[in-house]
Amino acid sequence: MPRRPTPLIAEFPVSDREAGPYGITCGPDGALWFTLVHHGRIGRLTPDGGVTSYQLEPASGGPSVITTGPDGALWFTEFRGHRIGRITTTGTITSFPLPTPDAGPFGITVGPDEALWFTEAGAGRIGRITLDGDITEFPLPLSGAFPSAIANGPDGRLWFTMNQANAIGAIGVDGAVTVSPLPTPAGAPVGITAGADGAMWFVEIGAGRVGRITPDGEIDESALPDRASRPHAIAADADGNCWFTEWGADRIGRITPDGRIDEHDLPGPSREPHGITVAPDGTVWTALETGAVVRLTPR
Repeated sequence: MPRRPTPLIAEFPVSDREAGPYGITCGPDGALWFTLVHHGRIGRLTPDGGVTSYQLEPASGGPSVITTGPDGALWFTEFRGHRIGRITTTGTITSFPLPTPDAGPFGITVGPDEALWFTEAGAGRIGRITLDGDITEFPLPLSGAFPSAIANGPDGRLWFTMNQANAIGAIGVDGAVTVSPLPTPAGAPVGITAGADGAMWFVEIGAGRVGRITPDGEIDESALPDRASRPHAIAADADGNCWFTEWGADRIGRITPDGRIDEHDLPGPSREPHGITVAPDGTVWTALETGAVVRLTPR
């Protein structure tokens, strides 16, 4: 069997180790935008390595996941501040407090209605915010679900992981919720993304697996070679592959549509990869909580 080419990996320091780069997304300006969860900042990285960051007020909000909105701004969750934030590509910041105390917003994505949909991990709800800041919240039918990541699905619903309920949920724009329990106990799903095959792909941090769920709820799971690798976030590319971070093993993994798994070690110890995104040119970008962003170029 011919050996598969090793991807090229380049590292860009973006902060000190204590700042905690966490979520990351491709911005409409061609830069990478990321959260600095421990320092309460939003960072921007150009492809040639230029770094800028913007301070949030207060700095204790814990910005977590970030995504590009339909208005050309970046939208993000503040897990500890219980707010949804918005930052323009020129650095203007707006903050929207949530009506539910201790909501703990975490995942965020653009819905089919061009609103932003997000999870409230602390309150067990799914939230929706319009571009002008109107917020609606939808309670989940399970208590203690701890909804985590959320992604727009191909069927007009928003799909989300329920970390502590060990299930995958889907919510329509009308608020109707469907819950699909995972077959593997203690899978503790976190990241989720829409694959090119019309299914949703997710990672199970507790069981060391990558899962796939079809719109009608059929679930398949693939065990990673290292079951203790703690996969955290996942993003799909245009070729049908899904890339994911292995937070506990300092690796970036890839699963192909037919289930083949490739893993790539990150240089150096204790890298702690968290958020991951795929750029339009096919490069894969990952935020390392130890103070850097890594670019992986497939070959």
